[in-house]
Amino acid sequence: MSTDGTTFARAINSALHQAMHDDPTVISYGLGVPDPKGVFGTTLGLQEAFGEDRAFDTPTAENGLTGVAVGAALGGLKPVFTSQRLDFFLLAMDQLVNNAAKWHYMFGGKQSVPITIRLIVGRGWGQGPTHSQNLQSWFCHVPGLKVVVPVTPADAKGLLLSSIFDSNPVVFLEHRWLYNADGEVPDGDYRVPLGKARRAREGSDVTLVAFSYMTVEALHAAEALEACGITCDVIDLRTLKPMDWDAILDSVERTGRLIALDTGNETGSVAGEIVARTSMMRFDSLQKAPVRLALPDVPTPTSPALTKHYYTGADRIVMAVGDLCDADVKQAMATCQRTEPHDVPGDWFTGPF
Repeated sequence: MSTDGTTFARAINSALHQAMHDDPTVISYGLGVPDPKGVFGTTLGLQEAFGEDRAFDTPTAENGLTGVAVGAALGGLKPVFTSQRLDFFLLAMDQLVNNAAKWHYMFGGKQSVPITIRLIVGRGWGQGPTHSQNLQSWFCHVPGLKVVVPVTPADAKGLLLSSIFDSNPVVFLEHRWLYNADGEVPDGDYRVPLGKARRAREGSDVTLVAFSYMTVEALHAAEALEACGITCDVIDLRTLKPMDWDAILDSVERTGRLIALDTGNETGSVAGEIVARTSMMRFDSLQKAPVRLALPDVPTPTSPALTKHYYTGADRIVMAVGDLCDADVKQAMATCQRTEPHDVPGDWFTGPF
């Protein structure tokens, strides 16, 4: 299987084309799917290739259109519903939680609801409190849902194809800062199994567990810390539910230190669950109390003066590692200081990750 360099957005587009080419029951719809910009380029060419019956635009009616996905899935289709913001999709939580997630259980395992919900999350450019929320922990709390959070272009394609052909409803979360990230992506029907984490960087001093865009900041911090003689084991979760607990626990057994990173708010976060379960299952392996780094429990600000201290970046990770390891990390801190506007990615942000 050959590989090609491409972007995160084009990798998603490739996965959609592949799935719709291979299986005529796959449909793709949502606000802006056939538009000239094609949802950050992820849906370009779908309507031209597969027709208006399988790739089509929709009104802004998230609840009703999620119900359409549930009904279509029960009727034998594999819908991919794209909502341009997670924030807007909150109108559809009833359909997702009380219908899609529970159907297989309530009907004795005789029917499944194979839908994929693509939601855009993340920060930047003054999007503010109703356009920048990261609510993955909500979805993780619901039995019957799978939650997928790719960071590399290869995983964007491989995990999306696995999600589309999974028999369960899958919430597929795409961070807007990742769309232009570069990386090698295999051609053809390339799939990455759900529930399997990736060791993004190997180290022995501290475990950094991350997902989505926070994996990028973790790797940036880990690279800077090597100048201080500290090596980080960076675990990119890729899937939040099911979660690869073996990968997390095995890493903590080796390093004895844990920092869990999250793009969401601190209370009730995925990072909090990682800290809790690791403390329960590997307490004897921990040399120090584990740390979680997440957003403060206030709405996402719009003002640059407020966002400057709101988000977790590589510099904050470096400081936390220094505290855990009782180490001088001034050199790494100097490397991680941002010089560009803090509400956009830095010039180091290109991939691969």
